[in-house]
Amino acid sequence: MTEKTYRTLGEEAADAPAPDAPVILSDEPGSFARRVLAKRHPALVQQVRDAFPYGRQQHEALDALLDEITDGVIEPLAITECDHERWAVSGQGYFGRSWYDVPFLWSESYFYRKLLGAVGYFGPGPWQGVDPFAPFKKAELGGEAVEEELHALEALANAPAVERSTALLHASLWGNRADLGFRFAAGEPEAGDSGVPALVADDSVLLWQLLPVEAGSVVAVVADNAGRELIPDLILIDHLLEQRHADRIVLYVKPYPYYVSDAMTADVVDCLRRLVEAPGEAGRIGGRLWKAMAAGRLEVHTHPFFCAPQPYGEMPEDLRGAFGTTALTILKGDLNYRRLVGDRSWDAAASFTDLTRYFPGAVAALRTLKSDVIVGLEEETLDTLERSGCAWRTSGTHALIQVRQ
Repeated sequence: MTEKTYRTLGEEAADAPAPDAPVILSDEPGSFARRVLAKRHPALVQQVRDAFPYGRQQHEALDALLDEITDGVIEPLAITECDHERWAVSGQGYFGRSWYDVPFLWSESYFYRKLLGAVGYFGPGPWQGVDPFAPFKKAELGGEAVEEELHALEALANAPAVERSTALLHASLWGNRADLGFRFAAGEPEAGDSGVPALVADDSVLLWQLLPVEAGSVVAVVADNAGRELIPDLILIDHLLEQRHADRIVLYVKPYPYYVSDAMTADVVDCLRRLVEAPGEAGRIGGRLWKAMAAGRLEVHTHPFFCAPQPYGEMPEDLRGAFGTTALTILKGDLNYRRLVGDRSWDAAASFTDLTRYFPGAVAALRTLKSDVIVGLEEETLDTLERSGCAWRTSGTHALIQVRQ
């Protein structure tokens, strides 16, 4: 894999959205970003430590990382690391500073890079290539919830195409709440606790208009999580192929473990095996997907940029060219959304279309809300959400489908 060097977060691409909102840091007490760095990351270090019988070298490295993120400053990678140069460039001006005083998107990404380094993922050594998050992914994939969700597919097997399309799109949207998604009919989604629909923005009509039947087009799907989210993504992909909404689909995954549950090629294979081995409709879907991969109608791709701490406005030219040739690029999940519009404190009513105009082709965001960044809301919807008093931006109780042609 060719190592690429990307700009720092302060160097905006010429066609990226002009920054008129502050970059999100983690220095505000009580903020979502602060909680991630102060609570989630230290807990994750301990969980990873307990998940494997690591030796003294890994334990000492994990202890050092825990000290660094809790009481220390950001330390650069060792010069001997293969990706030292890339991180040195992207982190220029950040090393030696508190983890809370640099852009959240960068610090969160760099934490996962350092965690992988601590457990020896990049080698050389016996732990090279061993996914430290694999036990968590496998436990979820083998759980009863997945079994119930796959069984729920039976009710959709003979449903009208429009109803099936809506249900499977919502299943992919809600990810780890896909048990709700498989049961959505073609009507309005359930209302959230705030009194507004759980779907706070819905451009699904435009999405299907961009994917007409028999178009013979290529569609890109940029995955987010493995397990309970990737399975409904694969089922939606099968539907797009079966209904001729796409002639070929490229599924993009991460090149190495990232953000605990993010999908890699190995996770795609695990999910396909889970489908193939299931009875009934799920097994039939798995069989079709397996054959689609063999025939080249479903391709799995990856790229170093998917584990880079930059927004999509700074994507390299080869990736830009690939997205530019698709009828639609579907970006899944919270992190992809933050990278798409920019990890900034935008006005929630700011134009999604304007902020994504730089993207090389039509793009759709399917996202359950689990972080602060959001744009493109109607003023009435935003007012109702703000008056609700609930943590609607981060609780995962609301979602959106936003599309820019």
